[in-house]
Amino acid sequence: MVAMINIVEIAFEVSAAIEKFIIKAKRFYYLVMLFGYSCPKCKGSLVMVTEGRCQCQRCGNEFDPTVEFQRCSVCGGTPILRVRRYQCKDCGNNITSRFLFDGLVFDSEYFRQKVAESRRRKKEQKDRVKQMLAECRSETLSLTEIDLNASPGLLEALDGLTGGLAETFEIESRDEFNLKRYEEHVKAYIQDFPVTLDEIPPLSKKNARKDRIWRFIAIIFLAHYGIIDLMQDGQDILVMKHETNREGQGVFGEIEDADGVEGSLGGVEAW
Repeated sequence: MVAMINIVEIAFEVSAAIEKFIIKAKRFYYLVMLFGYSCPKCKGSLVMVTEGRCQCQRCGNEFDPTVEFQRCSVCGGTPILRVRRYQCKDCGNNITSRFLFDGLVFDSEYFRQKVAESRRRKKEQKDRVKQMLAECRSETLSLTEIDLNASPGLLEALDGLTGGLAETFEIESRDEFNLKRYEEHVKAYIQDFPVTLDEIPPLSKKNARKDRIWRFIAIIFLAHYGIIDLMQDGQDILVMKHETNREGQGVFGEIEDADGVEGSLGGVEAW
């Protein structure tokens, strides 16, 4: 009876063996490349700790062996790290490092500056948005009581226009509109990003037009209280949480984390 060969299991075993071989080959490569070099401070022996960084086993001095020991083949100048490659600081010639096995090296200070610039730009964007929202807010409107008797004949004219309407239309109760209830309803649906007034679902199904008016009145009061911000986009009214009422305090996404930029440069474990 012919035994079945588990090809998948064999493939995983071969892959694991190759990975172990690469690790051993990398250690041997660095051992050979650092042979004959010593620490510039104490003359101690060196060991690679990560791509582009070696460390003295006696004093702990850590440095880039390419910059320290290698020179430009064209003019003999000292290499400097330019983002992800070495370049001669005198003639600008690209230099291939002898101290890199198969990894990539990068300038951690360059990426640190880029992250700082990104944070600065996003903070400026946040400040611009806050300024735009502040400029869009209208001044407080103070209304004085209307005196109908100030215009002679106005009451009589109004009586003539509305005469007989009381028999046709049912008088609405003033208690039908509950401002507090509509404010709580609106606050339950607003987000950290703008939504239109019509995206807030109606609270009452009886009269859609009236309900939309009441929702509009509610957002006006909420904006006056500083709870929400209002913007106009063409015919749409956009509503969003006020800056100080947001949990994340972020604008258009979070700022990226700078701690992961350095990778394993801080490690001290030898290859």
